[in-house]
Amino acid sequence: MIVYELECRDHGHRFEGWFKSSGDYARQHDDGLVSCPFCGTSQVDKAIQAPRLARKGNQLPEPARRAAGPAQMDEAASDTPEAVPVAPVSSQELPPQAIELIHRLSEMQANALKGSRYVGGTFAEDARAMHYGEREVEAIHGETSLADAQELMEEGISVVPLPFPIAPPEEAN
Repeated sequence: MIVYELECRDHGHRFEGWFKSSGDYARQHDDGLVSCPFCGTSQVDKAIQAPRLARKGNQLPEPARRAAGPAQMDEAASDTPEAVPVAPVSSQELPPQAIELIHRLSEMQANALKGSRYVGGTFAEDARAMHYGEREVEAIHGETSLADAQELMEEGISVVPLPFPIAPPEEAN
């Protein structure tokens, strides 16, 4: 079962929808069978939501470690981690403007990725090969380290981080 947070376009009503699979949701949505329980509109989309990841019962959380700068490398390598204070999480809803902004960013990213090919961990190498004329230029997306992304930019290769995480095609459901 998949649980999606859904939102109607007409009034912004948010509600949960339970589906057998992402394909089942897509089929029902395309057939107009998904509707808002508050106002009845079938103009419903998936809402931005936090992933629901539960820790296994036999797993303990790892202690938080302080970020180490160059002068703290020896200290950070020690076996005595220091706890980092965690900022409180607000349970208040986001303002409508923030929700709209997130929706627009999500749509822009989805549209950009439609014409792009996922290359996984070979992103930096593929971007360099295209930049230096070793292979045909195409829109690609994938993963790379921050250091590799900075090197690409120093070489004059355009790199743009994606605002929202994506799942590799083989992991998408």
